[in-house]
Amino acid sequence: MVLGWRRRRTGHGATKKQPRDLDMEALIPNHFLCPISLDLMKDPVTLSSGITYDRQSIDTWLEAGNFTCPVTNQVLRNFDQIPNHSLRRMIQEWCTQNKHYGIERVPTPRIPVLPMEVSEILFSIGASARRLDQHGCLECVHKIKKWGAESERNKRCILENGTASVLAAAFDSFATDCIKRNATVCEEILSALSWMLPAFDEEAHKYLGSQASLHGMVWFLKMSDDLSVKQNAILALNELLACHDRNKHVDALAEIGGVNEVLFDFIREKISPTITKASLMVVFYLVSSSSSSSSSSKSSEKIKSAFLETGLVSILLEIIVDSERGICERALVVLDSLCDFQDGREKAYANALTIPVLVKKILRVSEMATEYSISAIWKLCKCASSQEERVLVEALQVGTFQKLLLVLQVRCGDDNTKEKTTELLKLLNPYRAGLECIESVDFKNIRRSF
Repeated sequence: MVLGWRRRRTGHGATKKQPRDLDMEALIPNHFLCPISLDLMKDPVTLSSGITYDRQSIDTWLEAGNFTCPVTNQVLRNFDQIPNHSLRRMIQEWCTQNKHYGIERVPTPRIPVLPMEVSEILFSIGASARRLDQHGCLECVHKIKKWGAESERNKRCILENGTASVLAAAFDSFATDCIKRNATVCEEILSALSWMLPAFDEEAHKYLGSQASLHGMVWFLKMSDDLSVKQNAILALNELLACHDRNKHVDALAEIGGVNEVLFDFIREKISPTITKASLMVVFYLVSSSSSSSSSSKSSEKIKSAFLETGLVSILLEIIVDSERGICERALVVLDSLCDFQDGREKAYANALTIPVLVKKILRVSEMATEYSISAIWKLCKCASSQEERVLVEALQVGTFQKLLLVLQVRCGDDNTKEKTTELLKLLNPYRAGLECIESVDFKNIRRSF
């Protein structure tokens, strides 16, 4: 088997008169190739079977649940991977000698972090947090971040040893003491947690969901001038509220003053796509939460009313008009959730853009956007009072009926969306005579049942 790099003639100036030595190939010695990937090894390691593989390839093999050597098929006595430094130096020397073929020298790999090393660092972080030792905790967090940046293998090792819950507990400890005094170490902890998403376990959720931690994250959203710190804080909040037991976190977050205003500002100002998307999802969790207790129910109604009073519906419609797909979808999710209760629908009825914008997004952005657009229109039309029946007329005038027929024709959406589409067609049908505005789409082949 011959494998190698080939240096070929390229460009418009290549002619038959050019020297033949420009079309040459550097042959890779077979013992430089990984038996699994058949590529040049970058980090050769030897197993207990005596066979050498590239570390990334054999890691993938072992993580798939295999317990044998791929070449010899014998059961491995252990999973130790011994770096083959001699072979790696030979490969590097060969790359240097053949650099005129365009071959880049294989960099010297870093030694991967071991679970025991991670455990020792986590123990130090826990001890530093209990002593409120900012300097000691910072050193350990920096080491965790450095290891994670070196390789994906290191990241997996760090995550599998419960790092997220230890960091969350440390954040809670420093936030409980004083978030302003411990701002630096808390910023670093949030930064480290940001690349561990969404790997938070139940214990991490418990610590990040404490009153002190929530106050700390909201404090960063309000007071920090660093955009990355704001982003890390809002991403942590989003992950926290995305869990199945979010109601208690929502109730605690709703009690913190200024949350509505800061989230509304993030959505309105669109300072970064990541922050905007996360803020929209946090708002969704806040306005769509439900609780059985009367105090929590009042808190939920209060936060919904506060968002509506800030003009959230108008801002959402502006975002839906001209934003990229991810932001548009999340804005539609929030708007659809607001249409679940009377005050939200009244704000939507009062805005002249609501129905035209929602209809415009059907079959224009994505299947998800179509589903939530139809859902919001369905809620507005189904719950319209006699004074608000104009919304049905308006929906017909902007071509809703034709769009809905097309949705059924192309089988877009799940069964729930199809049911809402069918019910909407029945609601709109009595108002059709002389009111429809036919869009510039050929509907002659669409089967009409009304």
